Amino acid sequence: MESFGDGPRRVDVGFGAGQALAVRLREDAYKALRDALADDRSGRWYELNGEDANVLVDLSQVVFVRLDTQEQRIGFRGA
Repeated sequence: MESFGDGPRRVDVGFGAGQALAVRLREDAYKALRDALADDRSGRWYELNGEDANVLVDLSQVVFVRLDTQEQRIGFRGA
């Protein structure tokens, strides 16, 4: 996995009912979420500490986690 660099990245957490939650996470929070999902002994509820919000997630309902790997760009790009 590529390093996050200085700032957080967008992470989409998808649930079985079709909803998805978009949060901005730092690398350590993203790794902790992945570890919790991989651990069979993890509790059902997990507190996800994002840059813009803290969210309580039901791990038993998570069906995917998508990490945005695209570099963030601000402004206009000339031709």
